[in-house]
Amino acid sequence: MKIKHQLAIFNALTRLLVVLILWMLLPVLIEKVVYKHINKGLIEKKQKFIEHLDKEEINDFVIRKDSSETYASFSTLHNEFLQLSRLPQNKINPKTIFITEPRIIEEEQNDYRILQYQFVYENEAYQLEIGSSLSEIEDLTFAIRLFFLVVLLIILIVTFLMDTVFIEYLLKPFYKIIDTKIRRVNEPETFDHTPINSHSADFQELDHVLNQMMDRISELFKKEKQFIANVSHELLTPIALLKNKFENLLQNESLNEEAIDKIAGALKTLDMLKKVIGNLLLISRIENHQYEANESIDCYQIISDLAVDLEDRIEAKSLQFSNDMQHHFYFKGNATLLHILLYNLIVNAIKYNKENGTITLCDELNSQHYKLSITDTGIGMDENQLAKIFKRFARINEDKEGHGLGLAIVDSIAHFHHIDIEVTSKPEVGTTFVLVFPLAKT
Repeated sequence: MKIKHQLAIFNALTRLLVVLILWMLLPVLIEKVVYKHINKGLIEKKQKFIEHLDKEEINDFVIRKDSSETYASFSTLHNEFLQLSRLPQNKINPKTIFITEPRIIEEEQNDYRILQYQFVYENEAYQLEIGSSLSEIEDLTFAIRLFFLVVLLIILIVTFLMDTVFIEYLLKPFYKIIDTKIRRVNEPETFDHTPINSHSADFQELDHVLNQMMDRISELFKKEKQFIANVSHELLTPIALLKNKFENLLQNESLNEEAIDKIAGALKTLDMLKKVIGNLLLISRIENHQYEANESIDCYQIISDLAVDLEDRIEAKSLQFSNDMQHHFYFKGNATLLHILLYNLIVNAIKYNKENGTITLCDELNSQHYKLSITDTGIGMDENQLAKIFKRFARINEDKEGHGLGLAIVDSIAHFHHIDIEVTSKPEVGTTFVLVFPLAKT
């Protein structure tokens, strides 16, 4: 998941958590505010009642309720009630108390906020209860909670979208750095040092550090390639001198068979060393872009020529070579290098094939790319071998002759031409190399 989505989701979850907490606390907050308001109203009503209270009125209250000695009055909608009761003198508590409890008024039960006040009037103890219904408050609380939840959810969605857009804007330089300075860079020489426009000091610093790092890498690459080229070139001269001396020694008739065999072995070793150095020089020149890539190449024609050139090797192992290519695909590059690439792949298909095996070439052309596959029925490779086939001096099969540079050259040439290589293989079944050529941009 991208960092912009993680940040947006994190912000949304934190806001959602705040919304849930507020939504859960809302009834408590409303209750506290509403109860404070109701309590104030009940106290005012109590004061008015006490101020206008006289003995005649109390007697009138008590007479109306006969045996209960209690007077109760309530509004038509049962929203409020007032109740006055006589108490024993020893149970007087002069404090005003507020309670919340259900009461049944005319066979209808409702929750009420009730003020209880006990007082003595003319040596008689009384308890005054003034209640205010909470049913409307509960309905109001539910409506407020619902409205609050809807509003906060809308805010949550809007802020999530705004966060996503804003984070996308903030991280735009970051993704541009990744795209232009990391993902698209195949060689240090192709690195783009153009500063990335950004209002963030962090991304400006990241861009600057990447430029510095790539400068150091580029310098090291140049030194390494130059060192390999220099060493390889300087070794060719002493090899040529040694080879010339050994060949002159062979002309000496006084040499016995053993000496001749040793000299012949030394010449073979020098030839192998010369070939290794030549391959290293080739890789170095390719990686240093010392070859032009502006020739029009017909892959079908190269394969046809190679089939003729390698006919003796194919027949020596009784192999069946099938060229099932259907397209004359023209590719812009270096014809010599592409010839070497295909030559090495077909030679490997011959070398590691079984007697009476097959080599099949086929192609595919669509609007996106051109694919050329080379399939053999040879000894195949396991996953561990596949992981290192393009490494220099990596020998997949020690029983076969080679220096471990053939596929390294293939990889360098493919990289030089921006050709992707896909390899599939199974032990004792065979191997398939697929070359994916980019189509020319029009």
